[in-house]
Amino acid sequence: MADPKNTIYSNFVLENEIEELVASRLDLQPFVTIDNALEGQPGMQIKVNTYTATDGTEVLAMGEGNTKSIVASYTPATYDIKTAQNRFEYYDEELYTDPTAIETGIQKQAAGLFDKMNADVYGEWIKTTQTANGSVSIYDGLVDAQALINEEGDNPAEMTFAIVHPKDLAAVRKELKDTLQYVEAFARDGYVGTVAGMNLYAKKNATEKTIVVARPEAVKLFVKQGTEVENVGKDNRSETAANIRLNTIFARKYYVAALVDETKAVRVTLTAG
Repeated sequence: MADPKNTIYSNFVLENEIEELVASRLDLQPFVTIDNALEGQPGMQIKVNTYTATDGTEVLAMGEGNTKSIVASYTPATYDIKTAQNRFEYYDEELYTDPTAIETGIQKQAAGLFDKMNADVYGEWIKTTQTANGSVSIYDGLVDAQALINEEGDNPAEMTFAIVHPKDLAAVRKELKDTLQYVEAFARDGYVGTVAGMNLYAKKNATEKTIVVARPEAVKLFVKQGTEVENVGKDNRSETAANIRLNTIFARKYYVAALVDETKAVRVTLTAG
């Protein structure tokens, strides 16, 4: 029989410990607009148009007319529908010897898909060309970023969020001091505190020396509902796999993350070094 591929306990165990399986525990999906109606096949393309309009409102005296018109335009972008897929293999004997090793592998499959989509969502925010300077004052940089987003309405800051790398947290906390308030109602993985009415989150694989400030409208995540799982196990494995008692599990997700409204995302640059 072929040697097992997974590292398993060969004797009695009293306790099992599973290491952190995700690159960042901060789930970015609540911070984007979700569209669950994605159809199509991997490799197909989806076109996203980002629309803007010029100002055409004028104050006119009697007998005067408008000298300009509102002009709407859009910038097209094309995205490929992505297939995120991973594979986990194990032997029947491994399952019988140490089921926790197999459970860990299966959990990592879900975590891997989670990490890949998170990375692509964050990558879309970073594309924004809107920037604010946080080198002199982090607080001023965050407030300036909010002003650039310029969302009118009741408490717009409550719907605005900021994401920072943990290595930059010390500098942020030292400068903001009492202006960074911890609000229990917003407690979740990655939550650091609230500043200027805006929630600040730490993401350990974010870009260092950059704070992303955005609103959910900035990025749209097109997803095909559900995660496809294909279990090539005892009932449907090939004769070769059956002969050596090999099981294979495929997990896949179809999605597209797209920056659809650049006006709702800002990069705040911190002091280098």
